[in-house]
Amino acid sequence: MDYKCNDDKNSIKNEIKDIVDLILSDYEKGRDVDKMDIFNQPDRDAVKDIVIKLVRIIYPGYYRDKVYKSYNDNNRVAVVIEDVIYNLQKQIAIAFRHSEGYSESSDETLECGARRITHEFFKQIPKIREFVDTDVQACYDGDPAAYSKEEIILSYPGLFATTVNRIAHELYLLKVPLIPRIMTEYAHSKTGIDIHPGATIGKYLMIDHGTGIVIGETSIIGEHVKIYQGVTIGGLSTRGGQALKGSKRHPTIEDDVTIYAGASILGGETVIGKGSVIGANAFITASVPEGSRVSMKNN
Repeated sequence: MDYKCNDDKNSIKNEIKDIVDLILSDYEKGRDVDKMDIFNQPDRDAVKDIVIKLVRIIYPGYYRDKVYKSYNDNNRVAVVIEDVIYNLQKQIAIAFRHSEGYSESSDETLECGARRITHEFFKQIPKIREFVDTDVQACYDGDPAAYSKEEIILSYPGLFATTVNRIAHELYLLKVPLIPRIMTEYAHSKTGIDIHPGATIGKYLMIDHGTGIVIGETSIIGEHVKIYQGVTIGGLSTRGGQALKGSKRHPTIEDDVTIYAGASILGGETVIGKGSVIGANAFITASVPEGSRVSMKNN
């Protein structure tokens, strides 16, 4: 089918103006999606850049820096640390405008609070690195396909996701709004692994393959836990919506548990006992005792 276009310039200008006016008028309805003040929201690109630089700080010898040049390694890392302190503080001050405790505060109060929280967060970097080092070891010990720890650090999506989560979790504990979730959703978009920053995760976590894993906000995961692709550690039901906020909605996984691909473990009262093995595609909504072996029964 042939179409004839009106090439009159004035007609085209008027048509475009009508479209622009239509959309601009739609912004005046007072809905959440109608907000226009972009400077009142954290900058997602800036938060992404902060995550990338924090990963460099945690693994100082594994990621090249294309911006800062230095012949002294300590000086190189020091510049990155100071850069992140400045920019994270700036983003936290913006995020605090979405916190009930700061919603009516002055800019000076926001900046002061953001500075305090940023410094507290950076004091946790050695703890984060301690936990991350155990995750590297767990991946190496648990994967016969891994030929070196360097390979794991540079290429394993599971380790990247857990590293970002450990960063975001410390900010979550410090009650920073928005930013922890932006961080973990960045890792989610990169790896297909969705870990809420509120999840409490012990040392020596190994995520193998990783794609499709979901770990909910109130999940508690012990030490030496191994999780394969497609696993859900989630809520039994979300019908209650916001009324469920703050409640224990997700399972507890005790130490030395292995969860194979596609398994779903649901519910805040569900506890997977120490040393248990959950087979592929198992669907669990009740607790299992220590040392259990749970698998799908063949028909």
